[in-house]
This record gives sequence, C-alpha cells and structure tokens, in this order.
Amino acid sequence: MLCPYCNATELKVTDKRNSGSATRRRRECLKCEKRFTTYEKVELDLNVIKKSGKHEKFSREKLFNGISKNLEKRPFSDREIEEIVDDVEANIYRIAKDKDIKSSKIGEIVMSKLKRIDKVAYIRFAAVYRDFADIDEFRDELKKLK
Repeated sequence: MLCPYCNATELKVTDKRNSGSATRRRRECLKCEKRFTTYEKVELDLNVIKKSGKHEKFSREKLFNGISKNLEKRPFSDREIEEIVDDVEANIYRIAKDKDIKSSKIGEIVMSKLKRIDKVAYIRFAAVYRDFADIDEFRDELKKLK
C-alpha cells in the first residue's frame, strides 16, 4: 500500500477496529507523517434476479441508498445506517447460498429489518415495495403495526 499523500511505502497501523463486515485501520506514513484510514472487507460475487428475470450484480451502494432514503429525517446517524446496512447485507449473503438472490427476497429482508427498528421507515419502504393498489391496502398495513 502507498501513502495517498506522498506515495511512500513505509506505513504503520496506529489503530485497528473490526465491525461486522469490515476492518478499519488508521495508518500513519513514516515519511510524511500524515494519517489516513483504510477499510478492508470481503467482496463476494452475488447476483440479484430482478422481477423481469434480468440478472444484476449486487450493489451495497444501492442497498445503502434505498435504506437511507427511507430513514431520511428519522433519528438515525450515518454510522447507525451503515450498521443497519451491514446487518441486512450479512443476512442477504447468508440466505444467498448459490450466489443468486431474488430482488423480492432482498425487499423482504429490508422490510423485516425496518419494521423492527423504525415503523415510519418501514411504512415508507412498504408503500413503494408492496405497491399498494389503494388507500385501503395502505390503511390495512398501518393497522398491522399497532
């Protein structure tokens, strides 16, 4: 690894922390003495099978954006959202034994997680994911939450 500031190879790790799906390392360059952070995580090949039958490579970024959008203006920090995404991603990889998973299954995993942590975010997600036909279906879903 090279220092992003001076391209030196002489680095030392000053701090290391493990989270569910990644290892965070704080590094210091021995030449220019600047510090920076690196992340190490396992990257698995996983295909998502869309409703149309099309295959698409799994995107953590897409998952993060979807979950954050539903948690917008809710009492969750970026770090907490990252932890939620880590948990959902771990569940997806556990379930996808043959490296393929249906997008509908990912939706169910996300809904289940959101339902446990924030009912408003759950309803936001369910309103789009379940594609309620009318207000009565929406009302029925709200009643189930009580």
